[in-house]
Amino acid sequence: MTDQIQQAVSNHILTLTINRPKALNALNTAIMDRLQILFVDKEIDVTSLKGVIITGSGEKAFIAGADIKEFTGLDASIASTLSRKGHQIFRAIECFPIPVIAAINGFALGGGCELAMACHLRIASDTARFGLPEVSLGLIPGYAGTQRLPTLVGKGRALEMILSGKMIDARTALSFGLVNKVVPQDDLLVKATEWVMEISGNGPLAIQQAIQAIDAAYDQQIDGPEFEMEAFGHLTNTQDFKEGVTAFVEKRKPSFEGK
Repeated sequence: MTDQIQQAVSNHILTLTINRPKALNALNTAIMDRLQILFVDKEIDVTSLKGVIITGSGEKAFIAGADIKEFTGLDASIASTLSRKGHQIFRAIECFPIPVIAAINGFALGGGCELAMACHLRIASDTARFGLPEVSLGLIPGYAGTQRLPTLVGKGRALEMILSGKMIDARTALSFGLVNKVVPQDDLLVKATEWVMEISGNGPLAIQQAIQAIDAAYDQQIDGPEFEMEAFGHLTNTQDFKEGVTAFVEKRKPSFEGK
């Protein structure tokens, strides 16, 4: 069987390609299990990477939702377990210590839209389409879509998208704040790679702490301002901080080592 998540590393960037083009890259159990191994079980060696790009195979779909065929026979207990697993995996992506960018090359629906929202940043092709159509199945989003979408686009627009189940195009998604950038389809992976490289020119320890500090602002169990103050102080003890300040004074590009 062809790998349903293809992995490739170039320029210290890991690209994960969801590879079920005939099924519009729908999320099935095998893909979710593999994502769990990669992100929850931490199979990915972040020490050698600058970032991760997640995209879909082909030009039609990023991920066109969950595999509805696997929903046959669901009951409350099984469905809740399925949802909890999705929450765990996507939360691990959201908390990943290096940038994870969704390169959205087509339909991002249901679980696909939810996976994209779990990534730190989103770049979409001009042909991309977004939606959370679960209400048309008599369901609601189950992988934290009801939680992350209001944070990104606001409560009113989140209610509109989820209650209507309708799709929006890439430009509308950009105006809503659902995606950060929109580019031509042919430029998608090139621009996503350039974005990771641009970010990676900054201090890797600072990037990791910034991801955690921003996340802390939305975690009711963490004192966000206190986390920021502690992280700010901690970073001043790193070699990267000393190198960054020295390079600034000497008017040269810093050479960070993640120490």
